[in-house]
Amino acid sequence: MRDDGRLRYGGDWNPEQWPAEVWREDVALMRRAGVNLVSVGVFAWSRLEPAPGRYTFDWLDEALDLLHVNGIRAALATPTASPPPWFSLAHPGALPVTADGVRLHHGSRDTYCAAAPTYRAAARGIAGALADRYAHHPAVALWHVHNEYGTTCHCPHTEAAFRRWLVDRYADLDALNAAWVTSFWSQHYSDWAQITTPRATQYLANPGQLLDFRRFWSDTLLAAYTEQRDLLRAANPAVPVTTNYVLGDWVPVDHARWASEVDVVAVDHYPSAVDGGAEEQTALAADLARGWARHGAYRRGTVDAGWLLMESAPHQIHTAGRMHTKEPGRMTRHSLSHVARGSRGVMFFQWRASAGGAERFHSALVPHAGPDSRVFREATRLGDLLARITEVDAGRVEASVAIGWDAACGWALQHPGLPSQRLDQQAEVAAAHRALWRAGIACDMLVPGDSLDGYRLLVLPALYLAADATADWVRDHVQAGGHLLVTWLSGVADEHGRIRLGGYPGAFRDLLGVRVEEFHPLAENDRVPLTGGGHGLTWTETVHLAGAEPVAAYAGGVLNGWPAVTRHRVGDALTWYVSTRPDGDTYQRLLTEAARSAGVTPVCPDAPPGVEAVRRRDGDRSWLFLLNHTDRPHRVPAAGTDLLTGEPVDDAVTVPAGGVAVLREPPG
Repeated sequence: MRDDGRLRYGGDWNPEQWPAEVWREDVALMRRAGVNLVSVGVFAWSRLEPAPGRYTFDWLDEALDLLHVNGIRAALATPTASPPPWFSLAHPGALPVTADGVRLHHGSRDTYCAAAPTYRAAARGIAGALADRYAHHPAVALWHVHNEYGTTCHCPHTEAAFRRWLVDRYADLDALNAAWVTSFWSQHYSDWAQITTPRATQYLANPGQLLDFRRFWSDTLLAAYTEQRDLLRAANPAVPVTTNYVLGDWVPVDHARWASEVDVVAVDHYPSAVDGGAEEQTALAADLARGWARHGAYRRGTVDAGWLLMESAPHQIHTAGRMHTKEPGRMTRHSLSHVARGSRGVMFFQWRASAGGAERFHSALVPHAGPDSRVFREATRLGDLLARITEVDAGRVEASVAIGWDAACGWALQHPGLPSQRLDQQAEVAAAHRALWRAGIACDMLVPGDSLDGYRLLVLPALYLAADATADWVRDHVQAGGHLLVTWLSGVADEHGRIRLGGYPGAFRDLLGVRVEEFHPLAENDRVPLTGGGHGLTWTETVHLAGAEPVAAYAGGVLNGWPAVTRHRVGDALTWYVSTRPDGDTYQRLLTEAARSAGVTPVCPDAPPGVEAVRRRDGDRSWLFLLNHTDRPHRVPAAGTDLLTGEPVDDAVTVPAGGVAVLREPPG
């Protein structure tokens, strides 16, 4: 993907929306901005195949040729996220059905059921036609399959496919009934034909069925992807293939598992926080992407763990109810935060703002105002900065702390029959990551089973599901001397969601030296004081010591004096248990202490608050990114050469307000 030695820069280009004279203007502006990669054809199915089997590729030929002669490469997409009107009219049974039994109609994107044979055949058809025509086109650098897989359905096609998936998973009904605990509420199945998708029902649906339905959809969507991928690979194995991951708790995709099936992990990230939370969300998304890429490389037995920011919004933050305009410099900081954490480039949605359509006000590098705009000028500066720092792509992010998480845990905690409706594994992962981010401590995101070699501290936030293999993975880490910090609601259930009996946190009790007898969920605005300062939020527990020592206790309420945070020595390791969600400052102090005890220090210990530091290393070479998220300049101890300015740095660099420095550090 980096065959020209540059970091990738660009975005979604939609020539089908514009006359040919705009194409020429677009390409000239791309060259001016330093763009070298654009996604093409993502939503162009109706223009590429206006009738079944009739292809109109002339306009795409012209567009790709225009890119090629101007030195710009294409991530050529298969447009299967938006079937054309003729498909929906011809195959109404392939339109999606909601859990309430309502069949949706054509008129938006994603109007298909990925389990419907007619849809899968049509998707293979257009993908195969594109492969036949463009597999060796010199502009094509990457295949971009589909767009943001995540659509679900409850139609008869899905129901039949779900049963087949369950037969493959469980082999017999006795195993399924045991996994789903169907003896509860008379749900015991005596024939596979009795099993449906988890449709809208009277009260609480079976949690095991809901969890497996999410797993089923992850596998089904993956199969839809790999069908297209295999066609594209067969046409030209030299062109890498990927699909863009979309983030959110609604997405039924296990991105870590998919990572071994893509040639490069590609993610779309749109932060939702307007304040400094956007920077925290950006760092988390980038660390997740790098973790998925590392997981994929680990599973393939390779060392290549590349990933790419495939979509982001140039000048807007799409938050609840409104679009917040990013302040000057924020687009650059967000972009370089991704590059600092391993992205092989920066891509946006989209290149030119659409004149019409549902997303006509979506952020774009060329806004409605045109190139004479603040946004395009910043985009041009960003292209120049990326060209100056290409060498950093050789480095890997250094981290000695790992956060363990699992997509299925998040799905399981969405069931309404839990002790609190405020349980969210993604939020707990984000809280732990935020505390480390604010402390300046780098971390990697892992899934159970990944190699823990080199990690001094493993953090498990609300890892609700823990199979026996997961428990062994954690135990092996501790017995090898690795430190461990576990939060509330971890290890409570097995991989099917069945509770581990005998006291919480079931799978990890012995390692932590505690036994939790009872949960005490908190109301939304409740706060419980903790000894030593700070408060506990969201959740509290009755914790009995079984070898551990108390670090902090509850200082009020029904748990007054009971342990809130504990520490236990196991051989050379310390294991910590946190039975509540500490407030932000308290969590930061706690994780800083746990990291210090494990021998981990911040990336740049003297960086002032609000200045983010990330280091990438390649052998004896290293690069230090400093991102100033504050409104005033800060002087940070550092040495080397600032790649953005070309200036030498002897002992400290001044990072402008809202600015960035990227230092090539002295060897050593």
